[in-house]
Amino acid sequence: MTGTTGMTGTAGMAGGKRHLLIGGEDIPARRYVPLYAPYSGERLADVAWADEAETDLAIRSATRAAAVMRRLPAHQRADILGRLVAALAERREEAARLIALEAAKPIAAARAEVERTIQTYRFAAEEARRICGETVPMDAAPGGEGRIGYTVREPLGVIGAITPFNFPMNLVAHKVGPALAAGNAVVLKPAEQTPLSAYFIGELLREAGLPPGALNIVSGDGRVVGERLVQDARVKMLTFTGSPAVGIGIRSRAGLKRVTLELGSNAALIVDGGVDADAVAARCAVGAFSYQGQVCISLQRIYAVEAVYDALVNGLVREAAAIKTGDPLDPEVGVSALISRSATERALAWIAEAVGEGAVVAAGGIVSADGVLLPTVLLNVPESASICRKEAFAPVVVVCQVRSVDEAIGRVNDSEYGLQAGIYTRDIGTALRAVEELQVGGVIVNDIPTYRVDHMPYGGVKNSGLGREGVKYATEDMTEQKLVVFNRGTL
Repeated sequence: MTGTTGMTGTAGMAGGKRHLLIGGEDIPARRYVPLYAPYSGERLADVAWADEAETDLAIRSATRAAAVMRRLPAHQRADILGRLVAALAERREEAARLIALEAAKPIAAARAEVERTIQTYRFAAEEARRICGETVPMDAAPGGEGRIGYTVREPLGVIGAITPFNFPMNLVAHKVGPALAAGNAVVLKPAEQTPLSAYFIGELLREAGLPPGALNIVSGDGRVVGERLVQDARVKMLTFTGSPAVGIGIRSRAGLKRVTLELGSNAALIVDGGVDADAVAARCAVGAFSYQGQVCISLQRIYAVEAVYDALVNGLVREAAAIKTGDPLDPEVGVSALISRSATERALAWIAEAVGEGAVVAAGGIVSADGVLLPTVLLNVPESASICRKEAFAPVVVVCQVRSVDEAIGRVNDSEYGLQAGIYTRDIGTALRAVEELQVGGVIVNDIPTYRVDHMPYGGVKNSGLGREGVKYATEDMTEQKLVVFNRGTL
């Protein structure tokens, strides 16, 4: 084994093994599986593969720690998160290289993810100090005279967090940061391909003085670890980012647990006439091809009116051809390998299906000698094709010509997903109409739907999910509101 042990100095990687993190300790597992880099095939580590009993141990540890976290003053929770921010900032390059290796994320994008992760935990530290209730005007109703009412927010207890591979540090931060800020304890099940980034953060939190057991990390099979979190009554909330099929299954089995789901998407952009086609094309390339399109709000569908269609397509093809592909550790590389060979094969199959139905490949559509799917632009794709209907999670974008913005809105809405959508237009009335009529969780005007900053409310409708992330909103969801009423007449 090469690279990871020396690179991270990971305490729980003795002999190339990454142990479980339970109760503040590195706990050897009964089973380990090898973890390989998606691009190079290098064996990065042997990672603990938790079973049901080991997951139960983590839940027990979190249950004990939840009582400690509940009593921990807000300023101490904020200080712990602040120390994490400082430690991650100091080790930002190490963190970025780890993401690049285990996720095949181009190093420039990995560095950007680390910076966003720092911001997310900084927001969480600030929210820890801002959690509060409100006064209730009891005398607004007859019978409320002489009474004082107010609410307080209390932590839920144990939060079960299940995270995906595509943002292995920042999407962990969006679950762990708010949970700790609110005074909860966490059992985290990271993605099978990217557990090392999660363990890295776990170590930094341990060094920052987080109470033992407040964050437990159990890597393994989602059907074992995830199911235990879903079924166990001690887990009071589940926060999940992943596929709609898994998310819907979690929702159906979670009972009265609180659930937040961030699921699939096939994000769309409308391009009206009169805009700068070259500038829009450059942004579209960022939205469609960043991290190989493996972004929940990756730009997958573009609906351009006739007046701008040709110029937009030409600009986008130029942008796609200019992207360097290859080794994610090369700072000039913009697109590297997909997370697995099967993901590449699925994307190629969907491209072939579209071509078989009459689509034209304007750029890409093939795999390079080192296994990278080249940035792909498809034209004349029928709406029934999988590449339009499903979530590609690959560097593939479909460009469609439409007669009007109204037609484009209808085609954007003709989807089982509704996470975010975008529109470029110079007409404020058109923009406001799109904002009102698009069936999505967020509308981005004059930018791509791939835009996100970490304090904004983020989530979708339809099969794109349930609830909202964004640190303030997640922190509120991870608390319970309690009403207090004093009857002054008896004092």
